[in-house]
Amino acid sequence: MRKLIAGVDEAGRGPLAGPVIAAAVILDETKPIEGLADSKVLSATRREELAQLIRERALCWALGRAEVEEIDRLNILRASLLAMKRAVETLSLSPELVLVDGNQAPELGCSVQTVVRGDASVPAISAASILAKVARDAEMGELDRHFPGYGFSQHKGYPTPAHREALERQGVSPVHRCSFAPVQRLLIRPR
Repeated sequence: MRKLIAGVDEAGRGPLAGPVIAAAVILDETKPIEGLADSKVLSATRREELAQLIRERALCWALGRAEVEEIDRLNILRASLLAMKRAVETLSLSPELVLVDGNQAPELGCSVQTVVRGDASVPAISAASILAKVARDAEMGELDRHFPGYGFSQHKGYPTPAHREALERQGVSPVHRCSFAPVQRLLIRPR
């Protein structure tokens, strides 16, 4: 019997708003998925197509998240690791090895290895990258409906010029990360 290996990645470390979402995926070697790659190099349409295939063909998959309050309290790195840990612990199967994109890994009850640029080279991490990005992008679309005017569905919370202008114009929303410098500056600046 083959070892159960989970790939783990997150989406949303750099944005000024919204949660960080991680995914963990254990692929089924008997049901290969063509085209897995780093989610950042795929079109939104292709990510959606692959996400559907991953959800259908993987042995199991799960999402984990850290909310804005946790990001502000813990810092983004620790919150990202927490989201990854939650994703792995939610899997319906217990992996024997977890491969994590990057050079930092959450503490887990099994073997863990980091893989720098693993989202481009390890299929299970690519799959996790895709699921995390698709889930986070969908959530940012929802937040755009709840907090109109910021453009969350376009920039996904990243610090684009349009997002910074909206922050200046509308002020800080409840889903902005107050510990991030561009948001923090607005909070301490006298109006």
